[in-house]
Amino acid sequence: MLDSLFSQSGFFTSLLKGAVTTLELSLLSLGIGLVLAIVLALLELSRWKFIRYPVSIIVNIIRALPELLVIVFVAFGVPYGLMLLMDDVPEISVFALGAGALSLIFASYASQTLRGALQAVPRSQWESCDALGVSKVNAFFSIIMPQMWRHALPGLGNQWLVLLKDTALVYTIGVSDLMSAGQTAANATGDFFTWLIIASLIYLSISLLSQQIQKGFQLFLTRHERA
Repeated sequence: MLDSLFSQSGFFTSLLKGAVTTLELSLLSLGIGLVLAIVLALLELSRWKFIRYPVSIIVNIIRALPELLVIVFVAFGVPYGLMLLMDDVPEISVFALGAGALSLIFASYASQTLRGALQAVPRSQWESCDALGVSKVNAFFSIIMPQMWRHALPGLGNQWLVLLKDTALVYTIGVSDLMSAGQTAANATGDFFTWLIIASLIYLSISLLSQQIQKGFQLFLTRHERA
């Protein structure tokens, strides 16, 4: 009986460690994905077609493919591509490959949200900054971007929840995340329903907490409108 309880506690510990890995993977992918999404959104709004069209094609291809295929392509394609280019392939962790794939997936969707948010900011804002002699870079970061976040946050919040769920796919390439820990516990005990329900509850808890944080950000960004 004691051995059984000890093994059960070991599985719970694995689930908690997996949850930490899932959060680390999600937050890293969110950070990288947001930076990449801003770059993609700006490139898609470029006045030059030779920049705008290729970027739009790449973004649409990533969005059209199932997330699992993107993860597999990155996880196996990047090492294979490096092998073709280099004599000695550097070792890349599956965590880094998974984060890279999830960042691409998130960026492809978030870029469309950010592009729409940028277009929602009145053109007169740019013209006013230009009339006052404010550089385009300063205007973007000081004037345009704060307004962009206000428009984009609801959509980005939904895409964060999708990203959080997509982390469950990286166990297919060997990342020891929450889904992987739940699957391992289920296989070892034969009690699939219980352990997967526990993993689901952890995902649900993180999602609910994320929604509360998102509401806090939304209230902060709209504080001037309510004043």
